[in-house]
Amino acid sequence: MRSGTRKNERLRKLKLKDKILDNIYHNLKEYIIVTIILIIGIIAGVLFVNYMNDTQTNEVKEYIEGFINSLKGDYSIDRGKLLKNSLIENLKLAISMWFIGSTVIGIPIVFGIVLYRGFCLGYTVSSAIAVLGMQKGTVFFLTTILLQNIIIIPVLISLAVSGMKLYKSIMKDKRKENIKLEIIRHTMVSIMLFILLAIASLVEVYISTNLLTMCINFFWKKIKKFKKCIYFFDIIWYNI
Repeated sequence: MRSGTRKNERLRKLKLKDKILDNIYHNLKEYIIVTIILIIGIIAGVLFVNYMNDTQTNEVKEYIEGFINSLKGDYSIDRGKLLKNSLIENLKLAISMWFIGSTVIGIPIVFGIVLYRGFCLGYTVSSAIAVLGMQKGTVFFLTTILLQNIIIIPVLISLAVSGMKLYKSIMKDKRKENIKLEIIRHTMVSIMLFILLAIASLVEVYISTNLLTMCINFFWKKIKKFKKCIYFFDIIWYNI
């Protein structure tokens, strides 16, 4: 019985994998277009950091340092509030991509959302490295930003491609029944992708935040020990 169940699970996984690969193959052009738009947004966000004035740099620095300080020591974090905010933001993204992608004139707006999200990602990573330095900024990126975006970025691209497929169906296929089926498909895809966005929110709040907290507390304890050692040697030095 167990071997049969495992075989069925493997077959389901293979079928899902085949469906994903088949979807990418038949919509490769759309995936490439959306990915290029996202990359342009990321590059624009990275370059924009170079044009920040001192006031903007200080604001970013204060925000990042405030966030890091809140994770030091025994400070309590309201993870419920963080999760709620993250879910709301991801729900807004899914609904806006679904609704705008369901309209004939919505595709340029969908591209704009993808561009904006790419810009925000590039700006966040680049500003963190600019403010914290290469080593600390990289740690901040790996622990705070990377994990959830491994899920969010493919979901964002898939939502945009799903909207493009619906747009093509509306423009090329004038039969109402086929358009209705395509709208249902687009809706079902959006719901499934929102579930993945919800998982990304859980990763962000309960994994990424914990990783950053562990890193901060590890280095914070090291710094405290180092300061105690210096203080101890100072006492010895002045008493010689």
